[in-house]
Amino acid sequence: MEKISSLKTPQEIAALVKIPVWPPLNNAKLKQKFSLVLDGIQDPGNMGTIIRTADWFGIHDIICSEDTVDAYNPKVVQASMGSLSRINVHYTNLNTVLAQIRLPIFGAMLNGENIYRTDFGAEGLIVFGNEGNGVRPEIEQLITKTVTIPRAGKAESLNVGIATALFCSEISRKSYNNVGGQ
Repeated sequence: MEKISSLKTPQEIAALVKIPVWPPLNNAKLKQKFSLVLDGIQDPGNMGTIIRTADWFGIHDIICSEDTVDAYNPKVVQASMGSLSRINVHYTNLNTVLAQIRLPIFGAMLNGENIYRTDFGAEGLIVFGNEGNGVRPEIEQLITKTVTIPRAGKAESLNVGIATALFCSEISRKSYNNVGGQ
């Protein structure tokens, strides 16, 4: 395992899996649920964390720009801790797909409606931008509602993996409360 792994202390288990090919995205496939959209995410650790977070919160589809880090990069696979096998990761031209989808498109932005006051409804896409540059202007134009996590301290921004977790948690909390959860 040490010879085939890039890790100093590799796991004692390996798996050989076929990389799935997912059918094209359409409105029907994305209705009645939330999906994540990643615009230019580059860090493999962030990508793995986002996949693992989506799995935790029951989000099944992640739609990625063509320049988002490969979900099958060894560091992404490792950081996803097995969740990659349960998440549909789609790579596509975001401009084309988002323009055709007839769902609410929420954008995680620094300036937007407070996440804790946002009515997300029962379905939609949540767009997260590149770690250094945010959401591209052409993608930002397709967002129907910008949403922000209110800042109480002095940090310039949040890590995209952490921001994704907060959004997923808030959507899950509101959905849970709307169906009579405790």
